[in-house]
Amino acid sequence: MPDAPPPAHLAEEATRIFLDHRELLFSIVYAMLGGVADTEDVLQETWLAWAARWGGAEAGEIAGPRAYLVRVAVNAALARRAAVSRRRETYPGPWLPEPVIRDVPAGSTEAGTAGEDAAEPALRAEAVSMALMVVLETLAPVERAVFVLHEVFGYAHTEIAGMLGRPPAAVRQLAHRAREHVRARRPRYRPDPGARRQVTERFLAAALGGDLDALMRVLAPDVTLWTDGGGRARASLQRPVRGRAKVARLIAGITSHIPEGVEVRYRTVNGDPSAVLFDGDAPFAVMVVDLAPDGDHVTGIYTVTNPDKLTHVTSARPATEPAPDGPPPSEAPRQRKVEP
Repeated sequence: MPDAPPPAHLAEEATRIFLDHRELLFSIVYAMLGGVADTEDVLQETWLAWAARWGGAEAGEIAGPRAYLVRVAVNAALARRAAVSRRRETYPGPWLPEPVIRDVPAGSTEAGTAGEDAAEPALRAEAVSMALMVVLETLAPVERAVFVLHEVFGYAHTEIAGMLGRPPAAVRQLAHRAREHVRARRPRYRPDPGARRQVTERFLAAALGGDLDALMRVLAPDVTLWTDGGGRARASLQRPVRGRAKVARLIAGITSHIPEGVEVRYRTVNGDPSAVLFDGDAPFAVMVVDLAPDGDHVTGIYTVTNPDKLTHVTSARPATEPAPDGPPPSEAPRQRKVEP
């Protein structure tokens, strides 16, 4: 005989508790995997495990729902990581994380912390920034999990040890190794959101206007351009391009041959004020720039044009963005399309 379904009140309670923690779980798993679809699959596995446990005879053994849900989600993400890594080995060209777009006003400092505030929108923005996500891809899966849980969400080493089933000393060693690895490739610096927005606008004005001199002025000498077209977008690059002159000439060359009709809209992408470019109502590029410590030059350009990674991007304007007949959100020209 199959197990009887849990009473209605337990099912409702299980749903409420899960939804209360869903944003936290999404942020942790996304930071570990970098894909929205993979993250949603892990959350579905977590929900099924949670619903079965909460509605069963072992419900009373769950002392802390948050800790239980995070543990299940983290281990499910680690189990999925092998399949994700195999897909990326055959991915055409550079891989970038699937952009997560939130309708949070540019300049907002809204962010959560581990604990009761962890489910706030724009949760721990640095956890999902494009620049940091690229660095996290170079960590071993368990190192990445420990880094995300400890450095980003503030979980203690002993808590993480319980989640992963490892001794606290081993977790501390993993945390130290991951932290040193990340710091060597990603200094702890987060530009002011207003400055990032202004530099993004300057960069797009130069890029869409084909102004090579202006591009050279806004780019740092060691700037790197990543483009993720998934082998499907025109002018996709096979590897990142480094150096101010190379990047400027490449961008100016591409934008000089693109049709009219582009519209630039600003969104919070992976925690940072960024640009989403539309051709009519269809998204064709998400562009995020990373700034030098001087806050005035671009050191990294991350452009996602793979249509499969833009399926969840809509043209709907958030309440914080002016309507078309209001003041434009940017001085960047809107007559050209960028498809690097």
